Amino acid sequence: MPGHFIGIDVGTGSARAGVFDSAGTMLASAKRDIDLYRPSGDIAEQSSEQVWSAVCQSVEEAVKRSGIDASDVQGIGFDATCSLVVRGDTPLGVGDAAHPERDIIVWMDHRAVEQSARINAGGHDVLRYVGGRISPEMETPKLLWLKENRRDVFDAARHFFDLTDFLTWKATGSTARSTCTVTCKWTYLAHEGRWDADYFRSIGLAELAEEGFARIGTVVVEPGTPLGAGLTRDAAEAMGLPAGIAVAAGLIDAHAGGVGTVCAKGGAEDATASLGYVFGTSSCTMTTTREPAFVPGVWGPYFSAMVPGAWLNEGGQSVAGAAIDHLVSMHPAHGHALAAARADGKSLPEWLADAALTHAGGASQAVRLAAHLHVVPEFLGNRAPFADPHARAVISGVGADTDVNSLVALYVAGICGLGYGLRQIVQTQRAHGAGVDRIAISGGAGRHPLIRQVLADATDLPVDATASEEPVLLGSAMLGAVAAGAFPDLAAAMPAMSSVQTTYRPDDGTRALHAARFDAFLALQSTARDIRMATDAALAG
Repeated sequence: MPGHFIGIDVGTGSARAGVFDSAGTMLASAKRDIDLYRPSGDIAEQSSEQVWSAVCQSVEEAVKRSGIDASDVQGIGFDATCSLVVRGDTPLGVGDAAHPERDIIVWMDHRAVEQSARINAGGHDVLRYVGGRISPEMETPKLLWLKENRRDVFDAARHFFDLTDFLTWKATGSTARSTCTVTCKWTYLAHEGRWDADYFRSIGLAELAEEGFARIGTVVVEPGTPLGAGLTRDAAEAMGLPAGIAVAAGLIDAHAGGVGTVCAKGGAEDATASLGYVFGTSSCTMTTTREPAFVPGVWGPYFSAMVPGAWLNEGGQSVAGAAIDHLVSMHPAHGHALAAARADGKSLPEWLADAALTHAGGASQAVRLAAHLHVVPEFLGNRAPFADPHARAVISGVGADTDVNSLVALYVAGICGLGYGLRQIVQTQRAHGAGVDRIAISGGAGRHPLIRQVLADATDLPVDATASEEPVLLGSAMLGAVAAGAFPDLAAAMPAMSSVQTTYRPDDGTRALHAARFDAFLALQSTARDIRMATDAALAG
């Protein structure tokens, strides 16, 4: 079935839209920035109306750039960060009452650390499906924080949405939720098709259970399911499209990257053999299994959260690209390197990666630049495999050097640290029945060939990079294609619209060095945890 499909991705800092054909080729894309409000280190807020406006502008521009007629668009798919959207009859700010337009608690917001700790202390059965411990990044701790700190807002809210479901609601008027969002972030038990009312009553959110879960979702459907009567007239006008275009139930952004990569033609072509690794501001790992695998400290198993009919385990790091940005910003040569990068028309990470390639003479040799520098980049806690929001970064081996070469070495050590964290997740999952043979990478922070090769070397697994430069947008476009009937299901769409362009294989010559550095990573991580526990005990005493 010929036609074109739009994938829409809302990340932490921008909304993007891409126009694709049925073979997965992207014709054009467009982007609009989104404001992120960070009044303190734990708080992160956004405006849902600004997000929606950015989406509509991006779609309209992408379609114009593509050169196709708007009537050729047959399906639309959405993905977004797993952020909490609070909607009422009037604007409902989630923090400062002076800013009612800020109605999104962003995924990275950690205001609900205390609430998540109390929930975890309850030992609830649903926690088995989030790796044993709920994260402050998930939605029920955030809802509990809202009730306890902004009761007026909690009571006035008509809808609590995950951001993806908010976008499909704005596009179609349907309040249906995706199994991806509510299973991964809200404790919905998709394999049983129900919410656990006892859980909500016991943690202090009895209202939601008594209301029959009307405000968080009574209709839950699989990703790719067509919603309502398609694009509403108002949404169509805002996007410059005809009304009635099929709109699919969406995905969390990282999961869209997984859909766009893990079954790519020329790779594993089997979702259970390939770990989806989305490397952006944060990193997310997605492992598909046919049977549920319970992995301590790794979220899931989630049923039908990414690949319908299969189970998913999700890990990663709360900050990845952002961790590298923060790491290099602390170096004395940061300002000089940033100016040089701007003069060359590059981002600083790209400039540093190019410099590492030049200095080392090859991607796999770059690890030797790091030498005795070691980084455990847990600046915002450990998402997996410890689910520890209190963990913090460790940097070892830093000297008094202030030149750019030492900054490049620190950058390489940071990338290696992310790779060792990924290796740790892979090993932990394999020990609990969720092993993989290779990694499929996506995300803007992981595009450079240096990063892909270092990750292959650090994890000792081949890393597949797809032909599509925008696999996250592609994954969302696949949803639109399925909703429009171009493919019977996602299983058919994934290999038809995605293919592997390059595979980065582990380098034999640096395997022993990476093994030794991985052991050092584990030792530093463990020692830091022991020190923190001992210090906490002393402070409490």
